[in-house]
Amino acid sequence: MSERSPETLVIDFRAAEQLLAARDPRGAVKLLDPVIAAHPENTAARLLRARAFFLAAQLRPAELEFQIVLEREPDNAFAHFALGRTLQRADRAGEAQRHFRLAAALDPRPDYLAAARFDG
Repeated sequence: MSERSPETLVIDFRAAEQLLAARDPRGAVKLLDPVIAAHPENTAARLLRARAFFLAAQLRPAELEFQIVLEREPDNAFAHFALGRTLQRADRAGEAQRHFRLAAALDPRPDYLAAARFDG
């Protein structure tokens, strides 16, 4: 594949957001792969791809992407929460609990607090 222009990568990123909103996570991943290949440091693209993997029930790739985001942004409450949900779906409740508690500590949103206590 030829090198993609920065404009094309931005268009792909925006189109991937739309596909994810339309519940086409696999289509979103396909658009995000070249974006991340060109800019592996792009945390927003990695977070979007992690969400797409999660929605496609590709839990291991989702977990790895959320972990990369958290290595770069350890105070990202959403990434902790989403990693917790990913681990929960993978029947790893003990590991999920840690991330739910971190998410709630970083951002005391009702859904994060409920997950941290497993009320919801």
